[in-house]
This record gives sequence, structure tokens and C-alpha cells, in this order.
Amino acid sequence: MDEEYYSDDNFSYEYPHETNVCEMGDYFTFNIYLTSVLYTLVFFLSLLGNTLVLWILLKYENLTSLTNIFIMNLCISDLVFSCMLPFWVVDQSFGWIFGEFLCKASNAVFSVGYYSGVFFLTLMTILRYLFVVNPLSTLRSQTQCCGVLVSLAVWTVSILIVVPEVIHTTVQENLDEYRFCDYADGKWKKVDIYVRNVLFLLSFGVIVFCYFKILIILLRPRSRRKHRTVKLILIIVAAFFLCWAPYNILSFLSTFPPSTCQYVKDSSLAFHISRKIAFSHCCLNPVLYVFVGVKFKRHLAQLCSLCLHSGSGHPSSPGTCNEGKFQHEGTSVY
Repeated sequence: MDEEYYSDDNFSYEYPHETNVCEMGDYFTFNIYLTSVLYTLVFFLSLLGNTLVLWILLKYENLTSLTNIFIMNLCISDLVFSCMLPFWVVDQSFGWIFGEFLCKASNAVFSVGYYSGVFFLTLMTILRYLFVVNPLSTLRSQTQCCGVLVSLAVWTVSILIVVPEVIHTTVQENLDEYRFCDYADGKWKKVDIYVRNVLFLLSFGVIVFCYFKILIILLRPRSRRKHRTVKLILIIVAAFFLCWAPYNILSFLSTFPPSTCQYVKDSSLAFHISRKIAFSHCCLNPVLYVFVGVKFKRHLAQLCSLCLHSGSGHPSSPGTCNEGKFQHEGTSVY
């Protein structure tokens, strides 16, 4: 699971001619407590925020918009990913105590959540690019069935990518009898890191190209169109890549042998910080919807008003619960 093997108080690497143990002092003790608190907080925030987004989508939208369908799947990806955080909280404190099956399952679920998130963000960007380039595109008339089929294809591909990970991960034990869940063969771990980075870079390239073309069109003097959804998706994509890029880069660098003990300490600190930032991303999107999504804020206010009326025992007005009030067929809720 982790990109390194360590006990509670030190960090071990084998060098070409000798074995050194880099003493980390109280760093790992602090890291255990920080990880436990942070991941627990992220888990509950992600559960609350993404569930709320799904509820608003299902209650106030008809989901005929492909963008809405992809956003719904993106919420599911974040929820799938965040479900693994409680296991890692326990793992940080006690080692891997959940057995072989959950070792494979937790790594698989983590990777499926990550890959599906990358794919859905890329699809949302391509879709928005096509709408801006060709406003009369036939994609606007695509049915919910089309969105479901594309979503199923994305989840299928994400699952197929992690099959080698399921096969080659296992529960292991180091010299200090610390049990951890990781690849049995370091070569497969490198393959996993390389695949993750290649797909990350390919998606990033596609997204940069699409938004470059979008900006060219929107900045034309005769262009008076306002694309709020473009802004929201751009912010969501930027947040994802800013959160995950440092983690992926440092994961890639971890495939090379370290040179000095000081390098081990510095890279370990940087890696743990980047991993916490990356893993915390799953609770970020609902916050972005609140600050950027105009229609989402309307729906949220409507839902809160409905809850307040229900809690106070007063009957709501006929317009308060009108689930079709803000529905716009073929448009995004955001």
C-alpha cells in the first residue's frame, strides 16, 4: 500500500554495499497521529459532502445531461476512494491486521477510485470542449442510456487496470514483525507506478489541449457566450491535478534507489505530505460546487429550506418542494 517500508521509528533502505537504518526520531509517531486525525476527518467530510451532492442530483435533476451523469460518477469515485481511509488509519497505528482478502480489496478499491476519477474528469473536459466548439452538437440530444453505457465502460476499464494489483499484492512482514500490505514483487510495484503516471500525464495533456482550445474560442471578440460549467469543470480539474501531481511525481522518484540517508529523510517527509494532500482531495469537490456552482447553491438552499420547514413542523409552500423547479433538460446542474 505504501511506497516505502518502515517501522514506527526508523526507515530502512538497502544500499549496494551495506544496510543502513535512517533514524527518523519522533517523526513517524507524529505522522501516525496526524494521519489518523486527518484521514478520519477527510472520511467524514467526503461522506457528508459527496452524499449531499448525490442527493441533490437525484432529487432536483433528471440526469439527462451527460455532464450531470459524469459528475454523479465522480462523486461515486470519491466515495469509493474515501471508504478505504478508515483501513489506512488502523494500518498506520497497528500495521495491516485485516488479512489477505482485504489487503487485495483495499488496494483495488483505492486504484479503481483513482483511475475512474481521472477518466471522468477527462471525459467531462472533452464533453465541454465539444459543446463550446460545436454548440449545436448532437451530444446535447444524447439520452441517459448513453451516459450510463459510457460510465459502465469507464468503471470496467478502471477495474481491468487494477487486476495485476489484485494478483500481486499480499500481506507481508518485515524484520521488526511489522505487517504491511504491498506488492510481493517490487517490479510489479514499479509497473503500477509507471502506469499511474502515464495515464495521469495523458489525461493532463488531453485536458490542457481542450481548455486551450476553449479559451481561444471564448476570448474571441464576437463570442458573447458565457459557459459557467466550463469554469466549474476547469476548477475541479485543476484541483485534482494540483492535489495528485506531487504524489505521483514522488511515487515515480521512489522507484530509483536512494543516494544518502538525508535524501531518504527528505523524500520520506515530502512523500508523506504529498500523500496526505492527494488523499484529502476526495472531500474537496463538494466544497468547489458550493463556491462555484450557481445552480448547485440554489438546490442546496432549497434543500435546507425544506429541511427547516420539516423540522419546525410547518407545511412547506407548494413551490418549496417543486422538484422540477430548477430542472433543465440537457443542461448541467452546475
